[in-house]
Amino acid sequence: MVEYKVLILGDSHIHDRADEIPGEFMDIFASGSYEIVIHTGDLVDPDVLSLVKKLGRRQYVVRGNMDYLDLPKQAVFEVGGVKIGVVHGDQVRPRGNIEALTRIAKTINVNVLVSGHTHAPFITEYKGVIHVNPGSVTGVWSGAGGSMRPSFIEMTIMDNKINIELYKLVNNRVLKNLSRAFTVNV
Repeated sequence: MVEYKVLILGDSHIHDRADEIPGEFMDIFASGSYEIVIHTGDLVDPDVLSLVKKLGRRQYVVRGNMDYLDLPKQAVFEVGGVKIGVVHGDQVRPRGNIEALTRIAKTINVNVLVSGHTHAPFITEYKGVIHVNPGSVTGVWSGAGGSMRPSFIEMTIMDNKINIELYKLVNNRVLKNLSRAFTVNV
């Protein structure tokens, strides 16, 4: 049995709304030994892409509505038999619309859809699709508000078991805010 560790980031908006990813997060990322790093877009600065490439063995990064980087609009890949899709989320309205995101997931035939754009994290299952949104790694505002708290997600996959943990920065402390476990039919 192989366990895959996945880091999920989004909506960094580095240098247009934030200067950097919080140091408290960078300390965790440096010791994470991630197999895969996902960024849901709105990196904005190419330096963020360079950083993402250093954090894990494989990277899946999509273009957000504020990106002018040469990135795909979506990514689809498989980890341990689990099919994962990544989109920024600006394809649906209103932001974070679970029904519309589920239609995208069904169209690209994935078990897990990772999206961003809301700047507010969520982990939920809807009509057989696991939805993962890391929020904004820098905690910046969005056109629809957002949580205004820096956040990220770590996901582990082993066989058909997925564990997803949401972390937030609160008063300069990294707190595990939510943990969810799922079983996927692979």
